[in-house]
Amino acid sequence: MNSHRQSATPVTTMRVAPLKLDVSPYRGGENEPLARWFVELDAAITARQLRDPIQQVLFAMSKLAGRAKSWAYGKRLAEPHCFYDLDDFKRELKKAFEPPQSEFRARAEFLKLRQGKYDLHSYAQRARYLVSSIVNEPIDASTQV
Repeated sequence: MNSHRQSATPVTTMRVAPLKLDVSPYRGGENEPLARWFVELDAAITARQLRDPIQQVLFAMSKLAGRAKSWAYGKRLAEPHCFYDLDDFKRELKKAFEPPQSEFRARAEFLKLRQGKYDLHSYAQRARYLVSSIVNEPIDASTQV
C-alpha cells in the first residue's frame, strides 16, 4: 500500500485591524459644511470596517450633536426603521440641514474671493475651504489658480 499524504499549505491572509478614527460632531449649524462631514464620516466607517448598514447608521447618528442629534433621534423615535442604510440617512440629513444652493453659494464666493485685507495664509485657507465645500461639480484646477 502506497499512501501519499498531502499536507495543506497554510494560507496566511493579512487581517487589517480596525482603526478607530474619530469624527467631529455635526450640529446642523448654517456654517457647517455637511459634505465635508460626510467625507470624514465615510473615512471613519471604512477605517473601523463597519460593513453592516444598521451599524453604519448608528455610528453616524452617534456623531451628531445639537439640532442634528435632536432631529435624527426624534425621527427614529417616531419610526424606528426610518433609515434603511447610510445613503438613506445621508439623503435625509441633507434634506433637513443643507441649505438650498449651498454649493452654488460656495462657488460664487470662491469666484469673487480676493485677498484684500486678508493675510496670505488666511486667504489661502478660505480658498481651500470653499473649494473643498464644492463636491458635486468640483472647480477645475485652472479656475482654482
